[in-house]
Amino acid sequence: MLKRLTSTVRHTFIYSISNIAAKAVGILLIPLYTAKLSLGEFGVWDLLDITITILTEIFILGQASSIILLNNSDEYKDRKDSSLFTISAFVLAAGALLVILAESIISLFPATFHNSLVPASYIRLGAYIILLRIMNNLFLAKLRADEHSFFYTIVSSARILLMTGITIYFVAWLNKGLFGILYAAAIGEFVIILFLLAKIIPQMKLYFDKKILSASLKFGLPLVFSSLGFMLLNLSDRYIIKYLLGAEALGLYGFGYRVAGVLNMFLILPFSLSLMPIAYKIFGQSDDKRYFSKLMTYSTFFFVWGFVFLSLFSEELIRIFALKNEFDSAYLVVPVILLSYVFSGMRLNASLGMFLTKNTKHIAWITIGSAALNVLLNFIFIPLFGIMAAAVNTLVSFVIFYFVTQNFSDKYYKIPFENKKLAIMILVGSLLSAPVYFLPAMNPAFTIFIKIILIVFFPLLLFFFNFYEKAELDILMSPKKFVDFLKGTIKGAGKAPEDPGNIILP
Repeated sequence: MLKRLTSTVRHTFIYSISNIAAKAVGILLIPLYTAKLSLGEFGVWDLLDITITILTEIFILGQASSIILLNNSDEYKDRKDSSLFTISAFVLAAGALLVILAESIISLFPATFHNSLVPASYIRLGAYIILLRIMNNLFLAKLRADEHSFFYTIVSSARILLMTGITIYFVAWLNKGLFGILYAAAIGEFVIILFLLAKIIPQMKLYFDKKILSASLKFGLPLVFSSLGFMLLNLSDRYIIKYLLGAEALGLYGFGYRVAGVLNMFLILPFSLSLMPIAYKIFGQSDDKRYFSKLMTYSTFFFVWGFVFLSLFSEELIRIFALKNEFDSAYLVVPVILLSYVFSGMRLNASLGMFLTKNTKHIAWITIGSAALNVLLNFIFIPLFGIMAAAVNTLVSFVIFYFVTQNFSDKYYKIPFENKKLAIMILVGSLLSAPVYFLPAMNPAFTIFIKIILIVFFPLLLFFFNFYEKAELDILMSPKKFVDFLKGTIKGAGKAPEDPGNIILP
C-alpha cells in the first residue's frame, strides 16, 4: 500500500513541474501581449485561445481518457499496440475533417474575412493548431498511461519553453502581433509531435480494430460533454458578471480566481494526471477499495492544507501579483474559490466508480447539471450580492457536483471513503482559513507569524480528532521512518519502504 501511495505522490510531483512551468510562462507572456497588441487584438486573441481550447476538447472525442483505459485494463492489455493505432488514426481523421471544413469555409466565403478582426489566416492557423494539439494530447495521454511521468514532464516543459521562445521572437522582435502568437503555437506543436512520434510509432501495430474503436468511443464520447460542462461550470460566471456588473467587477473576480487557481495548477491538476493510469492497474486487486479510500483521504489532506495556506496568504498573493491597489479587494473571493477547488479535487476520487466500471455516460449529465445550476444561481444572486455571490455559487455547485458524483459512482462500484475524516478536514481547514476575513491590521511580521501558526495547526489539530491510524503515526512520530518515507517517495515506488503497519488492511 505504502509503495503504491508513494508512487502516486511521486508521479503527481513530477507532473506538477510542467504545470508550474505553464503557470510561470502564462505570467511572463501576458505583459508582452498587452504591450504589443491593441485592446481589440487582445480581445480577439482571448476569444481565439478559448475557441481553440474548446474545439480541441471536442475533436479529441474523449479519446485521451480512452487510451488510458485500453492501455491499462486487463481486458485490453494484449491489444495495446492495435488500440494505439486505431485511436490515433480515428482522432487524426477527426482533426483532418476540421481542417478541411476550415479550408472549405475560407474558399467558399472569402469576402467574409476581408477587413475582418478575424482574417482567414487566423482561421487556417487555428484549425492546424487544433489538429496538431489533439494528436499531441493523445500521445501525451499514452505517456501517462504508461506512467512515464518524467518523460511526460520533459516533453510538456519543452513544449512550453519552445512555444514561449518562438512567441517572444515573433511578437517582441518581429512585431507580428496576433498572427505571430498563432504561428508560434503551430510551430511549437509541430516540433513536439515529431519528437513524440519517434517514441509512439514503434509501439503501434498497423491494424485498425473496429471493436476497439467501438469500445473507446462508448467510453470516451460522454466525456466530451463532461469537458464542455466543466468549462461552462468554470467560465460562465465571468460572462454573467461582465453582463450584470461590468468590466471592473469582472477584473476583480477574474484576478481572484486566477490566484485561487494556484491550488489547481500545483496540486489538483497534477494529481488528476497521475490518478487514472494507477487506478486502472490497481482495480480488481483484493485491496483496491482500501487503496482508493486512503488515496481520497491523503489527497484531500494536501488539498485542504493548500487551501488553508493560500487562503491565509491571499491578501499578500494578490499584492504580489497585481502591484496595484485597485485589485486588493480581490482577496475576498479567493478562500471561497479555493474551497471549491478542494471539492473539485475530491470529485476526481469520487468519480472512480464510474470510470473503472466504464459507466461514464452519467458524468456528462452530472457536469452539465452542475453547470446549469451555477448559471441559474448566478443570475439570481449576483445582482443582489455582487462577486461574492459568484464565488459562493461556485462553491455550492462544486459541493453538489461532488456528492452527486459519489452517489452515482457508488451504484456501480462502492468505495468505503472515510467520510468522517473528510468532513473533519474540511471543517478544520475552513475554521483555520476564516481569520483572513477578520484579522485586525497589525505589524506585518506579526500577522505573517500568526498565519504560519494557523497553517501548522492544521495537521496538529487533526490528531485530537483521532484522524491518524497507528501505522501513520508510526511514520510521523519516527524521524527515521519519516525520512525513509520521503526517500521512497522521491526515488519511486520500487524503492519505497515496506508498509510498516499494514495500512492497506483494516
